[in-house]
Amino acid sequence: MVVPLILLALSAAGLAAALMVPGLSDLVLLAAPMVVASLFLLLRAALARRRPQKAPQPPGTRSWRVKPPRAKWIVVDGSNVMHWADETPRIEPLREVVAHLEAQGYAPGVVFDANAGYLVEGRYRHDGAFARLLGLPEDRIMVVPKGTPADPMILTAARDLGARVVTNDRYRDWAAEYPEVRRDGFLVRGGYRDGRLWLDLETQPAG
Repeated sequence: MVVPLILLALSAAGLAAALMVPGLSDLVLLAAPMVVASLFLLLRAALARRRPQKAPQPPGTRSWRVKPPRAKWIVVDGSNVMHWADETPRIEPLREVVAHLEAQGYAPGVVFDANAGYLVEGRYRHDGAFARLLGLPEDRIMVVPKGTPADPMILTAARDLGARVVTNDRYRDWAAEYPEVRRDGFLVRGGYRDGRLWLDLETQPAG
């Protein structure tokens, strides 16, 4: 703030001299704009001093106050679960399984065979369509490309997320590549008994 004051004093003195001393009238053209500019700088400096300064954020801190907990992921074999109610592929059993998992604190991701849409709606359905049907974010749905088996996608996703898989499939053809399918509790079985959903979430995989 000192510099604007000095500039204001000098420019004001120059303007006064130009007005009072004969022969220096041309100096008004230089001194007057300098006075205006000095006043502007002085005002801006004063406002900057009054503006509250934002406290610096400690290194490594996040923008949120409480770090959100890690999601408890679980992968759902969508094409398998769709058949749970009466061996007829329907979206309702899958919707109920997803709701039950969320109620238990899980973050479900669902993987479908490419033909899943044809089974439930008679036409191809993409990730977004199934996301809307299940009330899940689109990034939690995967419809595998045509000609691609869903099983390795399911097992790879579970391995990457450190998650279990909800399915009644045993994945025997993939056991050599994914030996975790043989561990108790890794594959979460389920179905309907007397019209009510059951899921074996109690059996936890051995460490």
